[in-house]
Order: sequence, then structure tokens, then C-alpha cells
Amino acid sequence: MLKQRIITAAWLAPLTLIGLFGLQGGAFALFTALIVLLGAWEWTNLAGITCQRKRLSLVAAMAVLMLMMWLTGAAFAAWPLWLAALGWLVNLYWVTRYPNAGQQWQATSRRLLMGVWVLLPCWVGFNVLRDSGAIWLLFVLLLVWTADIGAYFAGRRWGKNKLAPKVSPGKSWEGVFGGLAATSLLALAFAIWQPVSVTGGIALIVIAAIVTLVSVLGDLLESMLKRYRDIKDSSQLLPGHGGVLDRIDSLTAAIPVFALFYLQVIHLQVSAL
Repeated sequence: MLKQRIITAAWLAPLTLIGLFGLQGGAFALFTALIVLLGAWEWTNLAGITCQRKRLSLVAAMAVLMLMMWLTGAAFAAWPLWLAALGWLVNLYWVTRYPNAGQQWQATSRRLLMGVWVLLPCWVGFNVLRDSGAIWLLFVLLLVWTADIGAYFAGRRWGKNKLAPKVSPGKSWEGVFGGLAATSLLALAFAIWQPVSVTGGIALIVIAAIVTLVSVLGDLLESMLKRYRDIKDSSQLLPGHGGVLDRIDSLTAAIPVFALFYLQVIHLQVSAL
């Protein structure tokens, strides 16, 4: 298993970095669309659909919707990001109320709709941030990775109080606080590096904290859906690593929420200088 994980990571990591930072415009949109569509394929399984033909048709419908958004300019608009913000508030309620509120989302149609407001705004967020020049895309990626690392070590060292034992028993509040501490330092470093005012730097640290918490919610949402479906991984598309959603679950929440903050706050702070 370890050997397979290393082999997969050896080709996946450079391919991902080249795609995210070496491509622009339509090529970048297509690259991220392929990632999101692979996630959509896995989401159909999380929604309870097992018929391969029906799963393919739903993924094709998602691709058509993304193409329409690209052609109309909605792939760079703020409204899909507001949709994500509202959607993640609903997701927060469902995760914190699991399994008591399960009847509200367990219907296949509702789980599919959940996938739309999770995956489409994520793709839009990727495009918005890459269009900014990639610095802020790099920041949110580092934010999620730093949060994971901080949470891992803090959780192992001090983790006692369970965060969501019915959804993901391994996560602790101490891990969350460790992730917040790590991402606060990252945000401070970026605030010093980038041309933002003192007020903008404080805002960036606050935004980083919010996005860190949202990224944890993204992880918990997928864990909830997998627990309900009684599956360990979203798929086996990435040998040794599970599925695409297993790798980007935190990003599906963090990317659109941070992109919304970028459009509404960070971009204005940088432009004002």
C-alpha cells in the first residue's frame, strides 16, 4: 500500500502543480473542470446511484452546465460563490445534526443537488483565483495544507475532545485549534509579503481563520456522506489514495469561500494601495 501511494504521488503531485500554475485561461478552466468532473463521478456514488450509464449522464450534464457558465462568463461571477456560502451554511447544519437531520438530505435527488452547490462553485472559485494571478490560489492551497498539518500534529499531541464523533471520530477540537494557529501564522506571513494595509492584514488573518474552519467542514461533509453510504473511500481512481474527493474535500469548501472573500475584501485592499 505504501509503495502504491508513493508511485501515485510521484506522478500526481507534479501533474497537479503544472496544471494549477502552468496553465491559464481556457486551458486552466478545462484542467480544473476535469478534476471537478471526476469528483462529480464519485459524488453520484455518494448520492446512491450505482447504474454506470446514469452516472455518466449526470456527469455529462454537469459538464454541459460548466460549459454554459464559461460561455456566459458565470465561471468568473460572484453569484455562484454566494450560492456556495449559503450551501455550506446548510451543510454545517446537517453535519452538526447528524444523524438526527438525515431525513432532510438522504434522498438521492437532494444529495445530487448538494453536489451541485459543492462542486460547481469550487470550479468557479478556481477560475476566479487563477485569474487574479495565482498568488491567492497558492495562498488558499497552502492554507488548506497548513491547516491539515497543524491539525494532525496538534491532534496527535493534545487531542482529547472529539469534534464530531458521529461523523469523524478521529478529529478533535485540539486539532482544529492547531490548524487555526498554523494558518494564522501563514496569513501573517502573506500579509507582510503582499501589498496590503495593516487593516487588510488583520482582515486576511480573520479570513484565513474562517476559511480554515470551512475547510474542516468540507472534510466532515464527505465523511458524513461516506458514513451514510458505508464506504471507506469515494472511489479508487487514485491507487493508494482513494478517490479525487478524498483529496479535495477540504478544497471544495475552502476554494469558493476564499474566492468570495477575495472578490469582496482582499482584491479591494490590494487595489487601494
